[in-house]
Amino acid sequence: MAFDGLTLKAITCELKNLIGYKIDKVFEPTTNDIVLGLYGERSRYALSICIDSKFYRINLTTHPKPNPTKSLNFCMLLRKHIIGYKLKRIQTFGLERLLILELEPFSSFEESTKYLIIELMGKHSNIILADKDMVIIDSIRHTNMSNNSYRNIFPKEQYVFPKSNKHNIENIKSFNEFYEIIMQQLKNGSAENAISNSFIGISLNHINFFKQKLNIDTNSKTDIEKLYNMILNILAEAENCKLSFEQIDNKDYGLIIKDDTSLPFNCNFFIDDFYYKKENNAIFISYRNNVLKLILNVLKKYNKRLLNINDKLNDCNNMDTYKLYGELITANLYKYNNEHLDNLEVLNYHTGKNILIPLNKKYSVNENMKIYYKKYNKLKNAFAIVQIQKKETEQELKYIESIVYELENATTIEEIQIIHDEISENIIFKANVSHSKIQKKKNKKKNVNNSFNPLSFDIGGYTILVGRNNKENDWLTTKCASPTDLWFHTKDIHGSHVILKTKGNNTINSDILYKCALLAAKHSKGSSSANVPVDYTQIKFVKKPNGAKPGMVIYTHNKTLYVNP
Repeated sequence: MAFDGLTLKAITCELKNLIGYKIDKVFEPTTNDIVLGLYGERSRYALSICIDSKFYRINLTTHPKPNPTKSLNFCMLLRKHIIGYKLKRIQTFGLERLLILELEPFSSFEESTKYLIIELMGKHSNIILADKDMVIIDSIRHTNMSNNSYRNIFPKEQYVFPKSNKHNIENIKSFNEFYEIIMQQLKNGSAENAISNSFIGISLNHINFFKQKLNIDTNSKTDIEKLYNMILNILAEAENCKLSFEQIDNKDYGLIIKDDTSLPFNCNFFIDDFYYKKENNAIFISYRNNVLKLILNVLKKYNKRLLNINDKLNDCNNMDTYKLYGELITANLYKYNNEHLDNLEVLNYHTGKNILIPLNKKYSVNENMKIYYKKYNKLKNAFAIVQIQKKETEQELKYIESIVYELENATTIEEIQIIHDEISENIIFKANVSHSKIQKKKNKKKNVNNSFNPLSFDIGGYTILVGRNNKENDWLTTKCASPTDLWFHTKDIHGSHVILKTKGNNTINSDILYKCALLAAKHSKGSSSANVPVDYTQIKFVKKPNGAKPGMVIYTHNKTLYVNP
């Protein structure tokens, strides 16, 4: 749901509890975020202001954001002008998504009142610092009339309030006046759209939410009146801080009137948690797609390489023919004195039948013989090299596909970071990683094992560990597991390494073995298949060859179970 005027009303009514609090910190985590540290009455809060076009909002926050090592310009300006100031008043303007924090100096020795103006209007959102005369000191974003704007927002300009042709529902005196306004718009669509298009700060999503709560369809004047009264009740209770939000699945929320008023910042912290999850999900999807694009580019490159290798191998299929032509010409060379022929018909002593050998008339028969032997030797040498190249390329493709599988099954940013770290260390990805825009976090090499957190299950009193990515699979198999522990992996299918901690017991019953194999199948690319083969053996029979890619091992003395995940 959009952060509309009703939501802002609920938030700011709670924020008025902070009147008199002093600003002692200012951070700018990103170019779209400002965080103000406020303290007073033996308590401390962080006020987050976000002007991102999708996630714009203002609310108290408990979720810390990384503070850049180098402060941005607007952050430095705010520190200079408002640190030490206290919050004197919060001004709102009906249901406009606009509020002004009036800040006064803590002592008479400091400068006069300043205003922090927060405009929450989608892509036009802004944070503006103005002096006592509402002259702009600076803003986080600058706009001017030359860029199709109706006002200038840059230093030393007089601040001009945003314009709106919509009505303010708080100025409506009766339902009949409200109804008359929306009837003028009703010709262009539904009553819900008419209300949203006619009145400031009431989003279509909020109207639909109220409809569900009232169990109405707004097809009648009576239903519209019920909706009107509910909006007025919400606005009235906002002033008493008696509002809360109701979660609708994971994508939406709506305002409701609450009975419990013991939590003074209930709306603020709901919005904080809601958008924190939403932002993290957006970052996760963006990060995953960027890494996936990088990997798919390499996958495409290696698939193309494999096609070229197969073409070369197809050419090598002719090498025995060239050798035969060279041998037969050599055997019959005494019959020809440097003649230039189009072809040569001779007896193939291998089959006892005549064979027609094509020649290049430009060259003599003797020279054609040398050309055929040269082609044969070239393809013979190429065949040995290309066979090795094919094996290496197929191994690389298998590894890249395992990375794609991991990425598709990653659920957190941390898991994607581990995958990104892994490919950053691999030579086949290095060129792509170095040219990508993805920021690579610095790893702390100390306590590297602390970053591994495999999935853990308890089955029949035994601990079973499941790796979430190649690096974790390596750690589980080569570092964490004991020689007598059992190792499980789907046969010839990308998947996780599964370790059964046997505690030295060599007689594990078949039911536990089957359940471990089932875990291996569920955490593999074959999770949606039937009758999945899963190999298992003791860790002492699992080896990692020198130079092998992360997650790649060889094993012996294995048995196979077939399971249906």
